[in-house]
Amino acid sequence: MKRIVQKYGGTSVGSVERIRHVASRIEKAAGEDQQVVVVVSAMGKSTDELVRLAGQLTESPSKREMDMLLSTGEQVTIALLALALAERGVEAISFTGWQAGIETEDNHGNARIVSIETERMEAELEKGKVVIVAGFQGKSSKNDITTLGRGGSDTTAVALAAALSADRCEIYTDVTGVFTTDPRYVPQARKLQSISYDEMLEMANLGAGVLHPRAVECAKNYQMPLLVASSMVEEAGTIIEEEITMEKNLLVRGIAFENDVTKITMAGLPSRIDTLAKVFQALSENGINVDIIIQNQTDEAHVDLSFSITQSSLKETLTILENAKAELGFHSLHVEEDLAKVSIIGAGMVSNPGVAASMFDVLAQNEIYIKMVSTSEMKVSVVISEDDMVLAVEMLHQAFQLGEEEEAITA
Repeated sequence: MKRIVQKYGGTSVGSVERIRHVASRIEKAAGEDQQVVVVVSAMGKSTDELVRLAGQLTESPSKREMDMLLSTGEQVTIALLALALAERGVEAISFTGWQAGIETEDNHGNARIVSIETERMEAELEKGKVVIVAGFQGKSSKNDITTLGRGGSDTTAVALAAALSADRCEIYTDVTGVFTTDPRYVPQARKLQSISYDEMLEMANLGAGVLHPRAVECAKNYQMPLLVASSMVEEAGTIIEEEITMEKNLLVRGIAFENDVTKITMAGLPSRIDTLAKVFQALSENGINVDIIIQNQTDEAHVDLSFSITQSSLKETLTILENAKAELGFHSLHVEEDLAKVSIIGAGMVSNPGVAASMFDVLAQNEIYIKMVSTSEMKVSVVISEDDMVLAVEMLHQAFQLGEEEEAITA
């Protein structure tokens, strides 16, 4: 019998009426001679409300107790959905993450899934029940409740699909699929019929919020086909899988962008073989994620080092560097805020070196100054002024003809 895993995000289950609507979709899927596992997020903005309540009590909440608190949001949803299905005559059973056998690292707030014991879920599926699992959570080796961090419900769904040997994982959300770029900013953005794991992973890492990178990475590792579609309307979504189809002349498949970027320049660092290692070790030990890195030799004895971070980590980063100034030996720090990163993505770029030049030419024609550049086999990223972000995305979308319909051929 075919087996599928469906995931419904917070917007899709944001009210009693929407939960009823999701129940009707699940009823239809379960009636098509297939076993159905459902993963759900907390209702709407309920997680934000729980964070707000904790903030009224303390400015430094325990990570363990925050996991205890935040995991209750999904527990509400699974029970309500099970009740809604029962009302429709569909047998269903709800499980928290630990009841579903999801074991994680001991890292509270951003744990990774270590293993999944599927026996209990398998038994209920064989009885013909719909199994409903709380996303975003699991149980550590110490029997503590843990949460998986941002995008945790997506990751839960894909991991369950892999552990249960499902035929497909379906991610239902408030958008109808994966677009060439964010249609809220570029009305000409077009929904993609399909996209490869690698391209989707780049888009997710570079700011596209449709799927969390950890979920895409898990799907790629287990070769689990993903469908991203809307829970609100009946419309074909986007399939994410290995490159089964090819499209003619599409060197660039999408454009991702994000603001909240800050550039830090460390001027006058000593030009030693271990300079970079010392700087980035100090940052990594304190959990600071660094993105684009540029080093310039200013004279025989000194280098300037620039790197980008998120705006939210600026204060902590400056404190770390100032505290380590004597050891690192730099002269001064310079900060440039209100920046954005814009990236073009496509598997076809690896064999077409002219793509980067075309991107730079488009930006130059629109008088958009490039402050930093990063490249890989299937993406080129630039850091520019945040004020130029939307214009850059619009012009690049037009230049690479991403608004035009794809001409697909089967490989």
